[in-house]
Amino acid sequence: MAKDQTKRVNREDLDKDQTAFNALQNIVSYAPSNPAHTIQSLQTAFDEMRAAQAAEDQVAAAMATTRDLAVSKEWAMHNLMLGVKDQIKAQFGKDSNEVQALGLKKVSEYKPKSGRPKTRSAPQG
Repeated sequence: MAKDQTKRVNREDLDKDQTAFNALQNIVSYAPSNPAHTIQSLQTAFDEMRAAQAAEDQVAAAMATTRDLAVSKEWAMHNLMLGVKDQIKAQFGKDSNEVQALGLKKVSEYKPKSGRPKTRSAPQG
């Protein structure tokens, strides 16, 4: 038995299990004392595993599709809001309370640029 059965089984191990099961089906005299180890039990376990993997693949595909749709709708809404902000600036002005209400800064809230010229050092020579 594996120590941590919450992690996925290594793909190589699953392939080896499939190969061993295929070989087991050709052993005519196989008669396990434990009924859980019959060929029919193993076949059922393989079928259930494949069904679960297929369901997982389908859910993953649906999730990816749903995520793509959500991303598309998020961008559509975001682009509309950018347009709304431009419309508010055009209608009410860049220094209006309406601009501030949308979470933007008024033009008057920005620090003015300093008008000091850059100082040059005297050439050394």
